[in-house]
Amino acid sequence: MSETINVLVEREGEVSIVTLNAPEVLNAFSPDMALEIASTMTGEVAAGARALVVTGAGRGFCAGANLGGAGVGEGKTDVLGMMETYYKPLARAFADAPVPVVTAVNGVAAGAGASLALAGDIIVAAKSANFVFTFANLGLTPDVGGTWLVARAAGRVRALEMALLAGKMSAEKAERCNLVTEVVDDDLLMDRAREIAVKLAAMPTKSLALIKQQVRKALEDSFEATLQVEAESQQAAVTTDDFKEGVMAFAERRAPQFKGK
Repeated sequence: MSETINVLVEREGEVSIVTLNAPEVLNAFSPDMALEIASTMTGEVAAGARALVVTGAGRGFCAGANLGGAGVGEGKTDVLGMMETYYKPLARAFADAPVPVVTAVNGVAAGAGASLALAGDIIVAAKSANFVFTFANLGLTPDVGGTWLVARAAGRVRALEMALLAGKMSAEKAERCNLVTEVVDDDLLMDRAREIAVKLAAMPTKSLALIKQQVRKALEDSFEATLQVEAESQQAAVTTDDFKEGVMAFAERRAPQFKGK
């Protein structure tokens, strides 16, 4: 296991476990930590990881942005600059990762921490986990992509419920609202997240990256535009070595051995 100040990284084969490591503040992140999370995820992919698991150390996933560390609670007003420099790159690290990202949500995921938890491609939540958009209680508004993620996944009514009422949403309700992939017993959380990540890491990575972006485009564009994106994605997919391996394995009636190429 390698360690930086705020992020732990454990490599297990082709899967990297990225753990937010500020348990004394429920993994609330400062601006510098936001960049560290993003750069760690990018660095692990560059080093060969074909799937990522993101989780939190201690008793919670992430309590959001550390307002003291961000300077917001001290009267700092250049929020636009901070969003552009620190928090947008963090949101994009999840959305633009060229490999699948599994979030393993333990305990509380609050504020921007809820946004990060819901940014996973596959979201596994412990039964004790809960999601809360605390922004309105502080006179703030959702950030780090949370508005888009909830509204697209659960719809207008649930997005407004979370953002306006700022109440806790249980893991079970989040699953019913299509905000998480599955809910598991607390003691099974990391085993299940690893199991999913290992499965994804053995799949054709480039095709998975195309699928991620294809789904994102489908949420943003028209039907006709999506048809075009699908065609372009297929064109890119058939040029990969993994496609050739998949076709050959099918013909030979054996399990494919994908290399992510």
